[in-house]
Amino acid sequence: MNRRTLTVLAAATVAALACPLAFAQSKEIRIAHVYSRTGPLEAYGKQTQTGLMMGLDYATGGTMMVGGKKIVIIEKDDQGKPDLGKSLLATAYSDDKADMAIGPSSSGVALAMLPVAEEYKKILLVEPAVADSITGDKWNKYIFRTGRNSSQDAISNAVAMDKPGTVVATLAQDYAFGRDGVKAFKDALKNAKIVHEEYLPQATTDFTAGIQRIVDRIKDLPGNKAIEVIWAGGVPPYNALAAQNLKQRYNIDVFTGGNILPAMASYKQFPGMEGATYYYFGIPKNPVNEALVAAHYKQFKAPPDFFTAGGFSAAMAAVAALKKTNGDASADKLIAAMEGMSFDTPKGRMTFRKEDHQAMQSMYHFKIKVDPAFPWGVPELVREIKPEEMNVPIRNKR
Repeated sequence: MNRRTLTVLAAATVAALACPLAFAQSKEIRIAHVYSRTGPLEAYGKQTQTGLMMGLDYATGGTMMVGGKKIVIIEKDDQGKPDLGKSLLATAYSDDKADMAIGPSSSGVALAMLPVAEEYKKILLVEPAVADSITGDKWNKYIFRTGRNSSQDAISNAVAMDKPGTVVATLAQDYAFGRDGVKAFKDALKNAKIVHEEYLPQATTDFTAGIQRIVDRIKDLPGNKAIEVIWAGGVPPYNALAAQNLKQRYNIDVFTGGNILPAMASYKQFPGMEGATYYYFGIPKNPVNEALVAAHYKQFKAPPDFFTAGGFSAAMAAVAALKKTNGDASADKLIAAMEGMSFDTPKGRMTFRKEDHQAMQSMYHFKIKVDPAFPWGVPELVREIKPEEMNVPIRNKR
């Protein structure tokens, strides 16, 4: 063996010792999950994490492998803080060598994270943050979303209450989720008219003044009167609204979308209330949802919740894309695989729209039934609102 050969071998050995992670990574697909393990949306984040792990197990047939590579999940707790979420994502991409990321729970955190994905040129699969601007004017090509957006919420909820002669007041949180939700809802209405918008801080616990402002504005107006609630996490306003006996006193109805099961306990105070939901475990009829429900009951002795299905859907999308690339997690390969890609979820088939990477998906028009067998108001299906029925705007500037 000559001196040149020895020199080359020595250099290779030094490189291997200096970069052991690089060699280990060649057999791994590293996915960062940035979510609210603590903070105002803790319940949502924990459900998403549960669903993500169940979905990865299901989609890989229990192997946690794609293309001969092991899927490794790196968990990061953003605490619902935009600056922290931004920093954690940068750390995941750089120090942890994450190939892609999933999350976060909060729309505010998501908006802070979008430029980081673009800077590092790596995929961020958004689940479950909802604000339209995520796949709208703040979007970049590295962003995909399995979660529904504000327009999908708004268009489907408008189906339930957009009737001629109806006047509406909105009650929403004063941040990206609430404001984007109201804007999208306003855009979706064709017959009803919004006459008042009430925005309250995310952490509001006393709704007295806000509800009184709404009542004062609409109680004496002619026609049907309704309050549309757009609220996520914290203390929801439904108990406070029910305590006001608005239907009996002023003939004011309350409308809202779906929510996690603990929050829907207060829906029992509004029998017959209509709205539209992203998911309720008893509604979709397909093999993937059956698998999720069975696995969740087996592990937790309880049904899967709203955001559990979202985490499961994100896992299904990620694995479907990685199978198409044979385990190649480079952004260019994943983008090519995911644009226009259809994949199975607990809600049925979703498809990533090529123009903005938003997952087009069904929503469910419901009416609340009070069933003593359940501690929450049960959303009974009125009808499935399919993706092709919803004219979801393309709001980016691609």
